Amino acid sequence: MFFYNQNMGKTADLFIRAEHADLLKKLNAWDIAYHQNDAPIVDDATYDEAKSRILEIEAEYPELAVNGFSTHVGAAVSTKFKSYPHTVPMLSISDVFNENEVADWFNKLESSDLFVELKVDGLSFAARYENGVFVRGLTRGSGIAGEDITANLMTIPDIPKKLSGDFPDVIEVRGEVYMARADFFALNETSDKKFANPRNAAAGSLRQLNPAITASRKLSAFGYTYGDLSERTWKTQSEYFEKLESWGFKTTANWARKVNSVSQIQDFYNEVMLHRDEIPFDIDGLVIKVNSVDIQEKMGSRANSPRWEIAYKFPAARGITKLNGITIQVGRTGVLTPVAELEPINIGGVLVSRATLHNADEIARLGVRVGDKVIVQRAGDVIPQIVQVAEQEPNAIPFVFPDICPVCGGAVVQESGAVARRCINSLSCPAQICGELEHFVSRHAFDIDGLGEKQIELFVSNGWLKEAADIFTLVDKYGDQIRDMDGFGYKSLSNLKTAIDNAKNIDLYRVIYAIGIPEVGEVTAKILAREFKSMDALRGAKESDLIKIDGIGNIMAHEIVSFFDDFHAMSALDNLLKHINIKNPENIVIQNDIFNGKKVVLTGTLTKYTRDEAKAILEQLGAKPQGSVSVKTDIVIAGENAGSKLTDAQKFGVQIWTEQDFENAVGQITKSANQ
Repeated sequence: MFFYNQNMGKTADLFIRAEHADLLKKLNAWDIAYHQNDAPIVDDATYDEAKSRILEIEAEYPELAVNGFSTHVGAAVSTKFKSYPHTVPMLSISDVFNENEVADWFNKLESSDLFVELKVDGLSFAARYENGVFVRGLTRGSGIAGEDITANLMTIPDIPKKLSGDFPDVIEVRGEVYMARADFFALNETSDKKFANPRNAAAGSLRQLNPAITASRKLSAFGYTYGDLSERTWKTQSEYFEKLESWGFKTTANWARKVNSVSQIQDFYNEVMLHRDEIPFDIDGLVIKVNSVDIQEKMGSRANSPRWEIAYKFPAARGITKLNGITIQVGRTGVLTPVAELEPINIGGVLVSRATLHNADEIARLGVRVGDKVIVQRAGDVIPQIVQVAEQEPNAIPFVFPDICPVCGGAVVQESGAVARRCINSLSCPAQICGELEHFVSRHAFDIDGLGEKQIELFVSNGWLKEAADIFTLVDKYGDQIRDMDGFGYKSLSNLKTAIDNAKNIDLYRVIYAIGIPEVGEVTAKILAREFKSMDALRGAKESDLIKIDGIGNIMAHEIVSFFDDFHAMSALDNLLKHINIKNPENIVIQNDIFNGKKVVLTGTLTKYTRDEAKAILEQLGAKPQGSVSVKTDIVIAGENAGSKLTDAQKFGVQIWTEQDFENAVGQITKSANQ
């Protein structure tokens, strides 16, 4: 089937040629949708898989690469815009996806001095300056020619109209236009057109024929490299970042790092992945560059990408798949939540088959129907969610929200002014009972090992658990039956009894959190425990008492009082209190002037403490740990790779501490307390 040509290597057979032609056709169509229309029709993982395969084919059969994907950059420029040739080709960057591929590239380098930057998920631009004055702006386009977006770039504050400082007579600054996530959410709230993600919003805003539309949307930009150049006065990429900032550009220098080994690259990759959600704009990987520009120029480029840099891609955070159905989950408060049943898809290394649709209003807003293709988003530990319909199917079926509970048959109501629809059968709806008990035994509540979702559902269905107090008599009453069930035995039953007995001695704040007061999370539970110091005192609190407490508003105060006014809730609480001993270590706060009453925010990675350990120390010292920075924040403690919270602290003029500052303060307080 194959013959060998000394000049060309193996020649592809008909099957390989057909596969190559099919992949090339698909990739060209996908590139046009992404680069020209700003409306991707496949997810990143699908695109990357097809791209990897076609490059693999062209590497093995060079004759297919002559007019193939290996020489391809971006997409042809749109006829809507004037176009101009790039004086220096604007190439793409070769992708790698794992540490082994990074090592393969690294081992071919003659220098281990590398500079690693964030790969910002936006739209590439080239801004030409002559004698320091901005004269023309282009998109990447085909890499050989780009679309003229000069007037649009002029509207972006981060792109200077005139360079400052010492600059070359001619310099083409290249970078990325992006939209910060906060600005993206704000745009989607006010715009008739809903964008799927910040990258699409940035691209759609920048590639407008009317610059006034671009100006009306909040776009940002980073510089990161250069094209045409009259003279070069910098020797490294890191020095070029300094030059860019001196000329008036912003860079990602705050998130960049110099490295000299594959292990250091991987460590940085892992750090950025861990704190990816704290960075205020979307990124899809790291860009790793040889730092020396002389060596960059010596290494040169392939047809479509430089040899001296690679993009180390993150797992895709979004995917496109089919919506096979919508089911309803009933939570512990009776709220009915629609769940999308998806054609399974790998997103970010996780196989996703379900995603939240939030509520009936969200289904209507999205216009999603069973059978449509949808864009699914997953980021960090956030539950996957549908963000947009990617393709409407003609035979798709609209979803009708139920008016009776699918679990117990109880009536479903929607209270005035509320979005959620709720089953009113709170006393006997098995789904609500199970949800309440699962919350009760969770890690931050009573923390009872051996009582998971499946066990609770089984015990509730058998009638052995009807409320929280029943947990503490479960083994005594039904131990013999439990021991004989599949998955149980003497040891597991003994372990369950030990876990239940250990849970009987418990902190007050954990009890407050566990009993499921609406609006009251773990932080609020700790505040209430510190303020009232006993369950009896909290039960007697009035709304006027509660709203005086920092961190508790009118709605939360009303929910707390309403909970303790409910006869059934108090009957269940009284039954529970017969079985437990409440301890109250939150009363023991070390008095001091440094942290007492101060609002403190933790950001970045601490080297000596976990986030929970640091929070516990702060609470013991009378501080009030907060989740976000505002003008009312007193102190921000910034560890390594601090992100947007550090930026906000600088913007609001909040006092910023290092981890060492924190440790010194703790030591000072402890020393004074022991004297």
